[in-house]
Amino acid sequence: MHGLINRAVQSFVSATYGQSCWMRVTDAADLGFTEFEAMLVYDDAMTTRVLDALCAELKRPRAEILEDLGTYLVSHPNMEDLRRLLRFGGDTYVEFLHSLDDLSDRVRLAVSDLRLPLLELREVSSSEYHLHCYSGLPGYASVMVGVLRAVADDYGALAFLTHEGQQGEVEVITIALVESAFSAGRNFDLGARKP
Repeated sequence: MHGLINRAVQSFVSATYGQSCWMRVTDAADLGFTEFEAMLVYDDAMTTRVLDALCAELKRPRAEILEDLGTYLVSHPNMEDLRRLLRFGGDTYVEFLHSLDDLSDRVRLAVSDLRLPLLELREVSSSEYHLHCYSGLPGYASVMVGVLRAVADDYGALAFLTHEGQQGEVEVITIALVESAFSAGRNFDLGARKP
């Protein structure tokens, strides 16, 4: 598993539940260290052990935790660079949805050795979409549910999302767009500004 993914889990746990929680998780996962290096590649079994330990620590199902991770990736100030990458997908939530087919390629432009599973958006109607998440990263669809919810809020759109589960080789997320301009949304400027 790419270190950036493990580092995102570490950052999420530390920022949301505290450093002491992260220490208990790494101890229970028997990692032998407490900090993931972003640019290294780790055995997938390590990530699985960390997620298992986190589920046990929080007494919550993995899908819920991964959805919260997805929300964190878009909404927390620590993750502003990722939010910016996602927001380059378009000026509206619908444009963003249509850009998801290219997300894995955009990520590879930023980090050449990070391979995310393919996503395919299917438009059922002007207000309903199905996002097909292909296999390759266990739990990716759950993370994407959190990302899609947080990005909808970011754009000011009102959308209902349902993780439909596995359908053949893909996991399907249904996106029901109620209103694309429900609220003002979060401020966004294409030019990055450092404080």
